[in-house]
Amino acid sequence: MTVGPLARPMVHPRPAPVVDDRPRAGRVSGARPIVAPRTRLRRDAHQPDYVVLVSVVALVAVGILMVYSSSAMRSYASYDDTLRIVGPQIVWGVIGLGAMVIASRIDYRWLRLVSVPMYILALGLLVVVLLPGLGIQVGGSARWLQVGPLPAVHPAEFAKLALVVYVAHWCARRGPEIRRFSKGTVPFLLIFTPVVLLVLREPDLGTAAVIGLTGFVMFFAAGATLWHILAIGGAGLGVALFSLARNPYQLERVTTFLDPWKDPLGTGFHTIQGLLALGLGGVVGAGLGESRQAGGLFLPNAWNDYVFAVVGEEFGLIGAVIVISLFALLAWRGVRIALAAPDAFGALLATGITTWLCVQAFINIGVVVSLIPVTGITLPFVSAGGSSLVVSFVAVGILLSISRESDATRVVSDAGPHRGRRNGRAHLPRPGRRSVADGPRRRG
Repeated sequence: MTVGPLARPMVHPRPAPVVDDRPRAGRVSGARPIVAPRTRLRRDAHQPDYVVLVSVVALVAVGILMVYSSSAMRSYASYDDTLRIVGPQIVWGVIGLGAMVIASRIDYRWLRLVSVPMYILALGLLVVVLLPGLGIQVGGSARWLQVGPLPAVHPAEFAKLALVVYVAHWCARRGPEIRRFSKGTVPFLLIFTPVVLLVLREPDLGTAAVIGLTGFVMFFAAGATLWHILAIGGAGLGVALFSLARNPYQLERVTTFLDPWKDPLGTGFHTIQGLLALGLGGVVGAGLGESRQAGGLFLPNAWNDYVFAVVGEEFGLIGAVIVISLFALLAWRGVRIALAAPDAFGALLATGITTWLCVQAFINIGVVVSLIPVTGITLPFVSAGGSSLVVSFVAVGILLSISRESDATRVVSDAGPHRGRRNGRAHLPRPGRRSVADGPRRRG
């Protein structure tokens, strides 16, 4: 039986091929449709700021030498162990160095996630150290906290780092609202004041001054108005005067600062012995381990508050200038890192860390050379103290993490218009991140 054409199974005709009239250069035979790849933002791969790293390592090396030189005789006389003080300092230095390396390899933006818990923990520790039976009093101040066999820690040192991280995060989120009194100045004072008051309650006027000046500079860098800054400064001065009135020994330090020779064997003893150590050093110094004041057990707190006097006595004016120059170098590079940071949070964080370390160094050196009244505060990276050394190392690690993403070609003149003075905004780099695939920026 024959089958007609109408009985054949129906087959759908194939669509006519589409002819691509584009030039051959624009076509790829058999290629799949081109899909735009997703832009993946990643960290820049360049190295951290080695000037900061070298400066800090040099300061720590000088500090270990000075701590050993100034404490060996007293440790031998009291404990029959010349390494009693410098030994733990070396251990803390190794721990701090490792913490700095880890912090420098972590993206600093992760700190925004833990900024609030860090701030709450710092407040809690500052409260706990004031509770009777928990805080350890040294020199009439409840500054230390020790739990069981663990070494004693200074909560105020952690509070510095926690406050810097949280204030940087808060200011970066506020943006232009920082200029407003109700949404900028008042919340800032609510964040900032409890920490300062708790530190003053210990009492620790020197650390409170460091925290106050650091927050003051960060708030100014974030774009606060001049009138609000002046109001905060006046309020801070009032709090300092009130603290002096409540603590007679602090007021006595101010009067001693004006005339230390009025009571050379009492309240003026620290100031006079520090100046005497600097004078004995001369220009080139007496040599390492040859200090008469520290070695002869005349200089109080030689390995801690007055370690700069030991530097001046053993290495003279040259050694003192080198130490000051290292801190000046740290300040200069810290400002450069802040100006070249990829976002506002990094810029404010670098500003706070740099201000904190350099202001603390200025206060310590100012006390030794009798520029400001006596206050118990360590010289960062040089004085003995585990809490101060480790926390300072972590802060520098964060600063190095920011420097790994900084744009070295960015200068103030090629900044965006939002960094100018005319609109009152902060002098900070443009927020946002840049892909490594975009390549380095070129000037001109």
